[in-house]
Parts: sequence; C-alpha cells; structure tokens
Amino acid sequence: MNIGVMKSLDAVIGRLAASLMPRPGVKATPAPITAILLIRPGGIGDAVHLIPAISAIKSAYPDAAIDCLAEKRNSAVFSLSPHVRQILHYDRPAELFRALRGRYDVVIDTEQWHRLSAVVARLIRAPVSIGFAANERARLFTHPVAYSQDDYEIDSFVKLLGPLGIEQGEVSLPFLTVPQAAVERADALVEKFTGRAFVTIFPGASIPERRWGADKFGKTAELLAAVGVPVVVVGGREDKAQGEMIVAGGEGLNLAGRTSLSETAAVIRKSALLLGGDSGVLHIAVGLGIPTVSLFGPGRARKWAPRGDRHIVINKGLPCSPCTTFGTTPPCPIAARCMSDITVDEVFNAVTVLLTATGGLASACCKKDWIVRADGP
Repeated sequence: MNIGVMKSLDAVIGRLAASLMPRPGVKATPAPITAILLIRPGGIGDAVHLIPAISAIKSAYPDAAIDCLAEKRNSAVFSLSPHVRQILHYDRPAELFRALRGRYDVVIDTEQWHRLSAVVARLIRAPVSIGFAANERARLFTHPVAYSQDDYEIDSFVKLLGPLGIEQGEVSLPFLTVPQAAVERADALVEKFTGRAFVTIFPGASIPERRWGADKFGKTAELLAAVGVPVVVVGGREDKAQGEMIVAGGEGLNLAGRTSLSETAAVIRKSALLLGGDSGVLHIAVGLGIPTVSLFGPGRARKWAPRGDRHIVINKGLPCSPCTTFGTTPPCPIAARCMSDITVDEVFNAVTVLLTATGGLASACCKKDWIVRADGP
C-alpha cells in the first residue's frame, strides 16, 4: 500500500481505534516466555536498528521463538538475523491475519508514532504488550515505554525490553549476518576488484531532500579513481540511472537494480567504506561493521547517525535542520541547502581520511603503484 495512504488511514482510523479500544488488563509475565512477536512497519533503517534488540532478547531468552511482522519494503532486513524464526508481512492480509491468530506470550510494537500497529498489537491479546507511549497509542499496551527524539535509535529499541528485565548492553559489531548464497553472488559481481579496496556508494534516499546528487557523487568517484580507489554503486532500480552517471567518469561498477537486499549487504561487507546519505543502506553498513561517510541534512543525526571513530558524519548544522519528525519531512523553502551546501572536496577529504585511518587507502595506493611500475620501463 502507498505510504501516504497508510499515513492518512492512520491519522483517521488509527487515531479513532486507539482512542476507543478498551485498555488491556495487566497480567503476570508468562514463565517461561516461549514466543515473542515484534511488529516493525516502516523502512529499512528502522529494521536494521531493531536487530541488536532481537539479539538481546535471544540472549536473555534463548528458548523463545522470535517472529517479526514487517512490511514488504523492510522485511528482508530480518533475514540478516539468525534469531528470527518467521517473517510475516503487515501489508499482506493473509499474513497479517496469521499474526493476529498467533499465540504469543509477548508482543512488542516498535513503531514510534503511528497508531495502526498498536491497534494490531492490542488485537493479538498477548498477556504482555509493549510499545512506545508517543501519543494515544500508549493506552493500548500493558507496558507503555517513553520515547525520545534525542536517543540513538538502537538505544530506543533496547529500552522496549525493560519490562522483560533486559537492560541496555554494549552492541557488538557486526550485528548483521549475511547469508552464504548472497556472499557468493557478491563475490561474482565484484570479481574485477578482487584484492583491491573499493568504496561502495549509495546515492539514493527515501525523499528528494536527502539526496546529494549523482553529479557530486560522480565527481567524488573521479577523485577516488585518481588515487587508485574504484567505486561500486548499489541501490534499487530507481537508482540505476544515477549509478551510470556516477561511474561514467572514473573506475567503477554500477550494481544498482541488480542485487537483492542481502546481496547488497554482501557487496558492502566486501568494501573498504560506504559513502551515502541518511538511509537504510547506510545503517546496513554500520551493522556490518564497515566504516562510513554519511551526509546528513533533514534527518536527526543525534538519533540516526553512525557512532564511533570508524564513521564520519558531514552535517552543515543549519538553523532549520533537522526538520524531520517521526519520519515526516516538511517541504523545504530553501531547496535543501543542508545537503546542497556539502561540497565534493569535503566529502572526498572525509573518505580519504577514513580510508587512511582504516588502511583502505594504503592498500589501494600500493596496488596503483604496482600497476604504474608494471607498465613503466
């Protein structure tokens, strides 16, 4: 279903249902906990940030089966976790009905704002239901949990586990697991770069305001080619034309539209670094333990930007940004200057600094020097 239609339905039907449905009765937490359902509508980035919480649940309750109710657009992320028993789809009626009929000890709705998922959680009638208390949806859970726009999203999701006695712990990297079939496919796709460090570029974004532009990515790719670093562009079919523009002037490979999500993850895992905007693909790289250079503008860097010294976040920090709240970005009256003001030079410098620090640039330069000597006298 169209995302805009979903939001409109939620604003009317979801709000009404959340206000009128009876509150659940508080019951004792089942012992033992044998089955848990996590509800995760939304995009790829939200799903990626939920994976550490799934790992924490499995660590605390190793015998519990964990199912995920997701959307078609983000469900493939859960195939990157070995702890998920079953993936059901929120936007496929037969699978939604199967979830509603399921027998679960605990239901955790991980949606931050919209109400329809909280209504679904209430209809499942599990003894324990947990969700964010962002609005009237709070009354549909046995255990509502406060939500903050300033918390790193991985931390927000782990806070949902508090009612189960699971406390915040250090997130181990990598926390995503790539299926072997995807690894083999990626090996074949990037075979021409075997033994060489390459940078993966994801030029896409969920909204136009988060796009930096294929022309700027292309100029960056040319500068990287000059120091011996090829690029591989990943993305969906909608990113294919941008990919061709990016690799046209340098050494590169355009895989946009040619890989599944798990194969995209496998390509990223082979790279020295990922360059991209605020996107789900960026978060996949973080979950794989790959260094990143990310470009932030409308999005909330405090909540979504990668953490740690293996990541560089470029954010112009304009007075009007961030402007995105609960996934909604208003029309920009100044043509997304927060993104357009980011220059090619500062992105290239950030990439080379990080490649140098992590050893990627040294190996690329050594390879380039070898090629020059081999062609020389």
